[in-house]
Amino acid sequence: MLSRSTIFALSSGRPPAAIAVVRVCGANAGGALTKLIGRVPQPRQATLARVHDPQSGDVIDEALALWFPAPHSETGEDMAELQLHGGHAIIAAVLDALGRIENCRPAEPGEFTRRAFENGRLDLTAVEGLADLIAAETPAQRRQAFRQLKGLIGDRAEAWRRALIEALALVEARIDFADEADVPEDLIAPALTAAKRLREEIAAALADGGRGERLRDGLVVAIAGPPNSGKSTLLNRLARREAAIVSPYAGTTRDVIEVHLDLRGYPVTLVDTAGIRESDDPVELEGIRRARERAAAADLVLWVSDASAAGTAAAEVGQCSASSDMWVLKNKIDLAADSLAAKSEWQSGDSRAPAFAISAKTGKGVDGLVTALAAHARDYFSGAEPAMVTRLRHRRALEETVAALDRAIADGKSGREELIAEELRAAATMLGRLTGRVDVEDILDVIFRDFCIGK
Repeated sequence: MLSRSTIFALSSGRPPAAIAVVRVCGANAGGALTKLIGRVPQPRQATLARVHDPQSGDVIDEALALWFPAPHSETGEDMAELQLHGGHAIIAAVLDALGRIENCRPAEPGEFTRRAFENGRLDLTAVEGLADLIAAETPAQRRQAFRQLKGLIGDRAEAWRRALIEALALVEARIDFADEADVPEDLIAPALTAAKRLREEIAAALADGGRGERLRDGLVVAIAGPPNSGKSTLLNRLARREAAIVSPYAGTTRDVIEVHLDLRGYPVTLVDTAGIRESDDPVELEGIRRARERAAAADLVLWVSDASAAGTAAAEVGQCSASSDMWVLKNKIDLAADSLAAKSEWQSGDSRAPAFAISAKTGKGVDGLVTALAAHARDYFSGAEPAMVTRLRHRRALEETVAALDRAIADGKSGREELIAEELRAAATMLGRLTGRVDVEDILDVIFRDFCIGK
């Protein structure tokens, strides 16, 4: 009965706002709309109407009402929409009135989208694309999410699944009707040829270096270095806000601080870490351990050193065990007696890493660093074609499909027709799980739990 209820929710942003959108979906959506405005408007035409409280008859607001009858709606069910003035009192009154209508209840997070999935309006990859589109923070993420929403991987996976079913039909015809005179002798060979072709196509989609997942999660850049070298000041400069505490005392940063940036259209997560040095303080030691751990896991490490202090870059960088790319930054050049000499001397300490002379405090040299970071992000995310795989779930499903096809091809060499059929069936089932056509109840709650209410 829960799934048959008519649901409603505020689908726009937090009030107060210029406009508030309230959506109603389900079998009683038309009845609820009639109780509120006295009629059901013409389908897909915005109609000006007064919204009344069904019990008291008081006018709540004057709004635009829209009606989308099933199956031609976003969810595939009857749907109504009210575009109200976005004040707290108006929204509260409309939601309260809807809650008092029989068989109407507030929607759960993602329930509108889940109904669209259950009614065949979206497949599971499109649902995930919609979630990524809502969460997109940069133009690059938005473009990738929109391609997923419009079926970049879902349509391809469904085409692969249909081709596998056709190959499976050939094998099963050979097994079930081997004695029939009109059934060709050799049906296994064309089935295996199709399996090999599909195997290569899917493997090519997987051989993208994880570009889609990286773009979705963003480039992780760790700012590391010795204490009091200006790491937190650099983080604040790049973030253009006071995200981290800046202090002249060494060891101020004890924990990892993360800031998400749109770096000229690409998603970047900056990570400020504790200063790396020898210490007896157990709290600081824990911060240093976490700093080394984040630096090792980052896509790029910016090693910050003090240009005005003694010491060589090679000795300092040696304290960091990062396995990723590393750039070295000579900071505080505004305090150095001869910044150009300091830069040259420091670069000679570790010629393997790109080097930049900057002042995080004054901003000198930071624009050049940002330009280099943006170019690095562009190269990091670039590819000849849009990435098809954007989530670990997609990658695992396609990897298991390839493994099943490999087994089918191997069984073909020994002529074991029943095993070939079983592996082709397993591959088709895995592609069905990818799009949500078969056996996905165990992952639905995980996918929809992160949706906002009203979507």
